[in-house]
Amino acid sequence: MWEFAVLLLVVGGLVLLVGPRIMGRRGPGGSRGRGGLGGQTAPGTLVVTGVSAGPDSDGSQFVTITGVINGPTVREQEVYARLMMAVGTAPTIGQLMPIVYSTKNPEKWGFAPTHTPEAPGSATELT
Repeated sequence: MWEFAVLLLVVGGLVLLVGPRIMGRRGPGGSRGRGGLGGQTAPGTLVVTGVSAGPDSDGSQFVTITGVINGPTVREQEVYARLMMAVGTAPTIGQLMPIVYSTKNPEKWGFAPTHTPEAPGSATELT
């Protein structure tokens, strides 16, 4: 009987040690890791309803942004985030901003990546 209890404790200990490693690879957060947007994202628009910037400083500052997300899977979802931004780049109230958000939890959102066009002549030409 004691052997069974010890075996059960050893197996439980292994599960506690190995489980988080396995979940870290493919568990919560999907392929983007812990705290990411997850596996499935959707495009949306953030209407900025409030901006609270920290004191003016050189370089960057913390900015708290509140707003409402609209997208294909959510309507009028209130969200907020505290971000570090360069001084003078904080959005204004009423501004529409393209974002991406997690379809499982719309409160996990981020600004949509901006694709800058490639400069002419920077690509190698084949002759």
